[in-house]
Amino acid sequence: MKLRHCCTSLLLLFTSISAHSDFFTSIGHMTDLLFMEKDLVSSLKDYIRAEEDRLQRLKRWADKLDVLSTAGSQDPEGFLGHPVNAFKLIKRLNTEWTELESLVLTDLSDAFVSNLTIQRQHFPNDDDQTGAAKALMRLQDTYKLDTETISSGQLPGSSSVATVSSGLTVEDCYDLGKVAYSEVDYYHTELWMAQALKQLDQGEESSTVDAAAILDYLSYSVYQQGELERALDFTKRLLELDPSHQRANGNLKYFEYQLSKQNKLVGQDDEEERQRTRRESRGRRDDYLPERKQYEKLCRGEGIRMTPRRQSRLFCRYYDNARHPRFVIGPLKQEDEWDSPHIVRYHDIVSDRDMEKVKELAKPRLRRATVHDPQTGKLITAHYRVSKSAWLGAYEHPVVDKINRRIEDITGLDVSTAEELQVANYGVGGQYEPHFDFGRKDEPDAFEELGTGNRIATWLLYMSDVQAGGATVFTDIGAAVKPKKGSAVFWFNLYPSGEGDYRTRHAACPVLLGNKWVSNKWIHERGQEFRRRCGLHWTD
Repeated sequence: MKLRHCCTSLLLLFTSISAHSDFFTSIGHMTDLLFMEKDLVSSLKDYIRAEEDRLQRLKRWADKLDVLSTAGSQDPEGFLGHPVNAFKLIKRLNTEWTELESLVLTDLSDAFVSNLTIQRQHFPNDDDQTGAAKALMRLQDTYKLDTETISSGQLPGSSSVATVSSGLTVEDCYDLGKVAYSEVDYYHTELWMAQALKQLDQGEESSTVDAAAILDYLSYSVYQQGELERALDFTKRLLELDPSHQRANGNLKYFEYQLSKQNKLVGQDDEEERQRTRRESRGRRDDYLPERKQYEKLCRGEGIRMTPRRQSRLFCRYYDNARHPRFVIGPLKQEDEWDSPHIVRYHDIVSDRDMEKVKELAKPRLRRATVHDPQTGKLITAHYRVSKSAWLGAYEHPVVDKINRRIEDITGLDVSTAEELQVANYGVGGQYEPHFDFGRKDEPDAFEELGTGNRIATWLLYMSDVQAGGATVFTDIGAAVKPKKGSAVFWFNLYPSGEGDYRTRHAACPVLLGNKWVSNKWIHERGQEFRRRCGLHWTD
């Protein structure tokens, strides 16, 4: 099924800071890295203990020889006149020093180096590190976090235990700034270089980064953002530390010239207006559009468009799907999440045991999520979808078949023509930007190869709780649904007329803290003819 990985979005209205890597998009795979590092640390400790034992033996030998040579050198002839001393000297030089030489030359690092070499093939690369850095900056923007909060590790929702080793060093902040600089992102370059400088000024020591290097980046990044005065100030401070800095000396003259030229051409009021405009646009990429602002507000729990009166009409109820035999005795807990379009949540749908089995089946197959490019018809890795996913068929394990049957019983829709169960894992900064699940009019061939019609409905099961972030938000209607383990949300993507419901445009917010596992089922039109009555009007 070539198009089972389809996501029918065209290129989105905007792009996001993307990741080049696979590692950080899946906590499941990063868990393996963590245990691999633990094994390497254990191997390193074994090597250190062996080296310490060898050094102790060498030290005892040296101390013994020191006593003998000191005593012998005081009266060499008298010392060697004793036959035992003479014999022992010859023996030491003939055999024992050779043994000592072998001990010194013994390389005890072989086992550790061998283990390290084997594991190195699984190490993240430069692209992975860059991707993780960009994910941190994505979280910084989406959740309006200052660099101090991130550097201290005190993220919203984090426990005191989790933050013990979660702080960033001067070197870490400096490296984040360099990643931003390499991406021509001067806004984040300034923020992270300023944080590195702040930690240096507060007394944190660094053996590899000095204030001059940080100030060099700072002056240029603020200059690129049009702030000549601040660029000049940073340059002057740099020259106080290093008066011979060639680039800084050149920049000093250039910035002074540009500033005097600017002051002559622009009045004070105009300059203040320009500064205000710069402040408002800072951090926005060239592809900035209003939808991003709405998306990020919803991710933060802001901008939700549900009045108290409308909210009062949302209910929780026991649901038996018209007295379905499976639910007559044990009805489901159904909760209204939104009224129009109608989005419902079903609680306690799948057991912890079954969810763990689904994760176990998916983990070996997790790959960077792909989407369908409507221009080429090929599956591609998209910058706007940062997660890992796998596909599970009902035939692969009874628990997958069990979940499929449960979806059919609850929704009343035929899942035999639905796509396979997609399992996704969102790791550090993992997200899926606003998109439609259904094929639109300008994508007439989106599901042609499937032969099952358009995606009529979406079923989304949350298989983990998320400490912070990771909500599913609907940008057009202003709705936000928080992950809750064992619950599933359901909505129709199409009106009864078969027209697409554009109000269902939705997104997966970046995971700020935690590990987000979901599985979704895209249900298609074919087979629903007698299960959902068709209509001529665009109504719910």
